[in-house]
Amino acid sequence: MVVYTEAVQFKVDSKLLDFIEKKLSKVDQFFDRIINARVVLKLENTGQVREKIAEVRINVPGETLIAKVGSKTFEAAVEQAVDSLKRQIIKYKEKQSS
Repeated sequence: MVVYTEAVQFKVDSKLLDFIEKKLSKVDQFFDRIINARVVLKLENTGQVREKIAEVRINVPGETLIAKVGSKTFEAAVEQAVDSLKRQIIKYKEKQSS
């Protein structure tokens, strides 16, 4: 699976990129027909705290699965988004087989 990562208004370090690739490769084990994944990382100012937003889109045949999560760190946000996408993929597979 090809993973595109985009950071809005900041530079992503290679450690975070590796983390994202590793997490998304686990989704690949659930479903082998994933076309690609697009990850958008954003910083959002909500008062005193800058929340980190991770939006992950996975393209599968005929559909795009999306998870958008905000957290204190990008790692936590990506992890939660991947968990959400795993559930979505399972539902998608059930819908395809019926």
